[in-house]
Amino acid sequence: MGRKRSVFTLRKRAFLNPPSTGHTSYILAEVESSQNGEYQWGTNMVTLADCHRSIRLEFFLGTKRDRQMSLDKINLLIGTLTTFREVLLRESDLIDKAK
Repeated sequence: MGRKRSVFTLRKRAFLNPPSTGHTSYILAEVESSQNGEYQWGTNMVTLADCHRSIRLEFFLGTKRDRQMSLDKINLLIGTLTTFREVLLRESDLIDKAK
């Protein structure tokens, strides 16, 4: 019996700029259903796009080691982006105060 079509437990796209800019930067997050843990080969991807470039980051869950590496990867990304936001905000505030 063949596998059913892909069902995603998460499929969310958000544009990163206001519509008024006309810029099409976006983030797309997709996590394919494991069908209650029975299917480990799903597509789990984060796509970041800005201008004419995009990158796709894969988070494979096929083996126990892969699952741990994927969780480590997303945690590192979130931590780095959180730090980036804090420093960017601080620099923005410094620029505002200097004006």
